[in-house]
Amino acid sequence: MMRWGLILAVIIAAGVGLWTVMALPGGGEAGLLRPADAAVVAQGQSLYAANCASCHGEGLKGQPDWRSPGPDGLMPAPPHDESGHTWHHDDETLFRLTKLGPAAVVGGDYESAMPAYEDMLSDEEIIAVLSYIKSTWPEEIRTRHDSLNAARAKSK
Repeated sequence: MMRWGLILAVIIAAGVGLWTVMALPGGGEAGLLRPADAAVVAQGQSLYAANCASCHGEGLKGQPDWRSPGPDGLMPAPPHDESGHTWHHDDETLFRLTKLGPAAVVGGDYESAMPAYEDMLSDEEIIAVLSYIKSTWPEEIRTRHDSLNAARAKSK
């Protein structure tokens, strides 16, 4: 009897996981971002300037000494150019970090100054901002980032 309960729990968890991924724009496919779409990138650049540049910088350079906690104990805003770690995360993770906020995604007692944007930007606007960011990366970094998306898609 307990074995059937465990099997049912696994089936339910898999269904919830699939629903969560399918709820993402693009149905959870690898490559949510559209850095080659000029209209999306232009929209993202405008949204970035209005919502993100005050912390992450107009040139995507982030805040000084972004690898060390500030006086408030929180990590400063990292750069989103190739010198930062943004491109180390696949599209789905970047989307979730932006929509839900780092504290919600990381969990535990993690605290972050970055807000969740789910009540400020639509899913498509979040994708536009992230597409703009990715469009600025050198081709080598974009290729490496694409491989993260492919690996995530393969693991599903």
